[in-house]
Amino acid sequence: MKTLRIATYNVNGIRSRVDNLFSWLERTAPDIACLQELKAPDEHFPESDLKDLGYDAIWHGQKSWNGVAILSRGGLTEIRRGLPGDPDDTHSRYIEALCHGITVGCLYLPNGNPWPGPKFDYKLRWFERLAAHAKTLLARNGPVVLAGDYNVIPTPFDAHKPENWVRDALFSPEAREAYRRLLEQGWTDALRALNPDRQVFTYWDYFRNAFARDAGIRIDHLLLNAPASKALASAGVDREERGLPHPSDHAPVWIELRHSRS
Repeated sequence: MKTLRIATYNVNGIRSRVDNLFSWLERTAPDIACLQELKAPDEHFPESDLKDLGYDAIWHGQKSWNGVAILSRGGLTEIRRGLPGDPDDTHSRYIEALCHGITVGCLYLPNGNPWPGPKFDYKLRWFERLAAHAKTLLARNGPVVLAGDYNVIPTPFDAHKPENWVRDALFSPEAREAYRRLLEQGWTDALRALNPDRQVFTYWDYFRNAFARDAGIRIDHLLLNAPASKALASAGVDREERGLPHPSDHAPVWIELRHSRS
């Protein structure tokens, strides 16, 4: 039985950090990679260069903001782009594909700051739409992975100094409660499941020397349905990426699933 590596990576601008992205792909070779915050329109997505690295891709870009993509070694089939429930929502925040027999949803949940306010209200509405769609995915027989930047610090243990985040939408009681309700549908938080007693961070601010002090938070998550959870073999964070020149403020997060391959 081999393993399949699935990663999520908020690249914080694919055009300005394309070298970081390609270097990471070459060194770690994930079978599936979910990207967020492309911050580029569709025509600026580096499809041909990714092809040269062995990746097929689907993407949903947006000029200057948002943007999500799924990369797969060995092909993929697009299922949907955008969450159902609001036909007027123009943000590029969700894309879904079938890769290697696994349904993969890549998401970039709204930040929601300042809290309270209209942006936070949008965050909660988007969360409700995600939860409704996630419930339909649980009805599928095969493995499902919902990977991305959730912009939620689930618990105080997921922050270096939680007291510094009490006025932030990422740590708001409403956002944490929405995340908890999502898990209660039957999803497994993979990174936490395999690291129940260890602080693991996925984001470090650019300011106040946060990375060097390991003053981080955990906001990038891979949620697994029951079949995917049963196949979970390992999980981790490619923390060293955050320490490279011109990095994203996020590090890639990955899981490995036991997987039969033809």
